[in-house]
Amino acid sequence: MFTGIITGVGRIAAVHDLGSSSSHGKRLHIAAPAGYLDDVGLGDSIALNGACMTVTTLETARGQFTIDISAESLDKTAGLAEAGVQVNLEKALRASDRLGGHIVSGHVDGVGRVARFEPVGESWELVVRAPRELAHFLAYKGSITINGVSLTVNSVDDHRDGADGSDISINLIPHTVQNTALGQLREGSPVNLEVDTVARYVERMLKAGAVALPAAQDNPT
Repeated sequence: MFTGIITGVGRIAAVHDLGSSSSHGKRLHIAAPAGYLDDVGLGDSIALNGACMTVTTLETARGQFTIDISAESLDKTAGLAEAGVQVNLEKALRASDRLGGHIVSGHVDGVGRVARFEPVGESWELVVRAPRELAHFLAYKGSITINGVSLTVNSVDDHRDGADGSDISINLIPHTVQNTALGQLREGSPVNLEVDTVARYVERMLKAGAVALPAAQDNPT
C-alpha cells in the first residue's frame, strides 16, 4: 500500500528485453536519488509512476535497482518503457507512517492523457482526459492518483454523456511541480491513473444491490 506522497524522483537508466517476443516483459534499471535506497531490501515494493513494482536487484552504493515488468503491465501503464525518462518513486507504506495523501494500492486503473498543463497565478492547472470506464469514479473534491501522486479533483467535465470520458482539472502547487516528475508533462502526455479505493467499493455495493434478509419468525408464546 502507498499514500501517493512522492518520496523521490528517479530516472529509468536502462531498459532490457526479457525475451524476443511481444509476450515478454522488460527489465528496468532505475537510478534513485542519493541515499534513497539505504533502507530498501530485495523484494521490497516501490511504486514507479503509481505502479507497484518489486525490487529484483539492488546496488545501494551506486544508487540503482532493477525491476521486472511484465508485458501485461506495460500494456496497461504509461511511461515505464523508455530509457532516460524521470519517474515518481514511493516506497511502500509502513504501519507507523503518516497517511499524508490517501490510500493508494499501486494498481493502475487506466491511462489518461494531458489535455492542458499551464501556469495559473503561482500554481499550475493540469487537465487530464480520463477514459470513459473511469469517469463514474471521479468526483469534485475526490481523490485521484496521477503518475503516483495523490491529488484532489477541482472539477469534472463529462463529455457526450460519458462516451468520450471526462476531463478532470487539478491544481498543482509549485512544490508538487518541483518535487515530482509531473513538471515534465506536456499536452498529449499519457499518465497512469488510479481511482480512489473507496469509490471502487461503493460501485461494487451499488451493483450488487441490497441483499434481502430472511424474514424474522415470530416466536409463539
